[in-house]
Amino acid sequence: MQGRPTVYEHFYQPILPTREFFKRLARHGGFASAFLLFSLALGMLGYHALAGLSWIDSFVNASMILTGMGPVTQMVTWGSKLFSGLYALYSGIAFLSAVGIFFAPILHRTLHHFHLER
Repeated sequence: MQGRPTVYEHFYQPILPTREFFKRLARHGGFASAFLLFSLALGMLGYHALAGLSWIDSFVNASMILTGMGPVTQMVTWGSKLFSGLYALYSGIAFLSAVGIFFAPILHRTLHHFHLER
C-alpha cells in the first residue's frame, strides 16, 4: 500500500536507525507524559472544586488514584464521592494507555527485529 503514511515501518522495510528510533521513543514519551499531566490536572481540579481539598491535597489524591494506589483523603459529599469513583475508573484506563503509548515503539522494534530474517 504505497502512498499511505504509516506510523511505523512495515515488516518488509528496513529497521529504523537507532537515532531515529530514539526520536520516535521521545515523541511517544512526550505524548504519554502530556496525557498523564492532563489527567493529573483534571483530577486536581476535580478534587479541589468538588471535595474542597487544598491544591497539595488534591495533587496527592489525584496522583495516588492515577497510579492505582488509592485515595488518601476520605470523601464526604455525594459529588466528591461520585467524582472520585469516576476519576478512578478513568485513571485506570488513562495510566495503562500512557504506558502502552510509551512502550509501543519498543514492542514494534522487537517484533520488527524478529521478522528481519524472513
